[in-house]
Amino acid sequence: MNSDASSTSAGGVQIHASRRLPDFLQSVNLKYVKLGYHYLMTHFLTLLLVPSMAVIIVQASQMNPEEINQLWLHLKYNLVSVIICSAFLVFGSTVYIMTRPKSVYLVDYSCYKPPEHLQVKFDRFMEHSTLTGDFDQSSLEFQRKILERSGLGEETYVPEAMHYLPPRPSMAAAREEAEQVMFGALDNLFANTNVKPKDIGILVVNCSLFNPTPSLSAMIVNKYKLRGNIKSFNLGGMGCSAGVIAVDLAKDMLQVHRNTYAVVVSTENITQNWYFGNKKSMLIPNCLFRVGGAAVLLSNKSSDRRRAKYKLVHVVRTHRGADDKAFKCVYQEQDDVGKTGVSLSKELMAIAGGALKTNITTLGPLVLPISEQLLFFATLVAKKFFNAKVKPYIPDFKLAFDHFCIHAGGRAVIDELEKNLQLLPIHVEASRMTLHRFGNTSSSSIWYELAYTEAKGRMRRGNRVWQIAFGSGFKCNSAVWQALQNVTPSPNSPWEDCIHKYPVQLML
Repeated sequence: MNSDASSTSAGGVQIHASRRLPDFLQSVNLKYVKLGYHYLMTHFLTLLLVPSMAVIIVQASQMNPEEINQLWLHLKYNLVSVIICSAFLVFGSTVYIMTRPKSVYLVDYSCYKPPEHLQVKFDRFMEHSTLTGDFDQSSLEFQRKILERSGLGEETYVPEAMHYLPPRPSMAAAREEAEQVMFGALDNLFANTNVKPKDIGILVVNCSLFNPTPSLSAMIVNKYKLRGNIKSFNLGGMGCSAGVIAVDLAKDMLQVHRNTYAVVVSTENITQNWYFGNKKSMLIPNCLFRVGGAAVLLSNKSSDRRRAKYKLVHVVRTHRGADDKAFKCVYQEQDDVGKTGVSLSKELMAIAGGALKTNITTLGPLVLPISEQLLFFATLVAKKFFNAKVKPYIPDFKLAFDHFCIHAGGRAVIDELEKNLQLLPIHVEASRMTLHRFGNTSSSSIWYELAYTEAKGRMRRGNRVWQIAFGSGFKCNSAVWQALQNVTPSPNSPWEDCIHKYPVQLML
């Protein structure tokens, strides 16, 4: 009897428990609540406007012929006022249209893919480093550890001169590397776009460490016989973020010169900048930097909108060079025995973090939805004026951007941005895979990443892309693009023959 009662009691409890409402804090994914809030605030003005328009339409539909006639007479006897208002409206519209910035379109771009014989595997890299006789045992072990932890794969490229024993760095070899990279990217770009070199009105070339005379831009003018009145620029010593600077310069030039094309060429030269000493901070670039480059075709022609891949939305540049530590954290110098190299400071990541904070503080109001800006402002006010113990609100940039192209400067850079911006693995996949397949190609890495996203078929019409790069000086620069179509990879994409292998599982 007691046994049955207890069983029934237990059964009753089970039935009661099964009929309870679920715990919404556990069952509702809070990201959807946040997404709903985001949509509400984004369309808040629209939601207010719809009822107002409905009231106006209802009132207009209830007007009788007499009321309409009275309205017409009122306008007729105030014809001068109507004409003046119309004139002001037309004049204002004309001024607005004439003074608004011209749209800048990215018609296409091309990334250089070196020939396979320039690939360098880790064991070959270490073998050559040993046989040169320039590195002591401690430096060799240091380079081996950097390679293993770098995030680079076994298929990256170094220039021809570094494959010889001993290496043959020279001015002629450096020129040859520059020509192969720049001309290779440009040949493919011109072939894919059917644009004639003579149609190019603006040329911007950026390369940080190799600046011969005549300049790299002059080499391109000579090779393709560009027109004599071309506006050409050669940017040197500006580091890995110079690609965004070059785009910004081209954008400004396209605001001045109508109906023309601008070409941006971003590259770095390794041949004469390999370090053959034993200072640890100057050995890191040897392990990370690899051959690469990109050529980008920009246009301000409205007719190019239909075939262009992207539209330039924003460029935000941050320069921390006034701070001595930031200025010297990436520094080209000679070591104690007179060998030249680029030294990377131990404070590099902290300085990069400060530059990033400044950059996104400027960029945020331009791109973040009003929902995120209100949350950030409310948190700031609570902390500032009410001394509330609340953590600073980190805006969700995933609501502003669909794709992220983070400069593939190294594994640590990508890890830190993934953590600080609260990104998902798929958001940094293009950066990690670019670092693995091509290494740090300096200012062109963000274009290899964009090409990866296209090759994966992820770029849809209306998607926004954030390119962000860091460079010596110290600088943090951002470019924001919007896709004008469902973008597919152009012929001879650097990922064309290997995209099916990616993403690959990386060693931790």
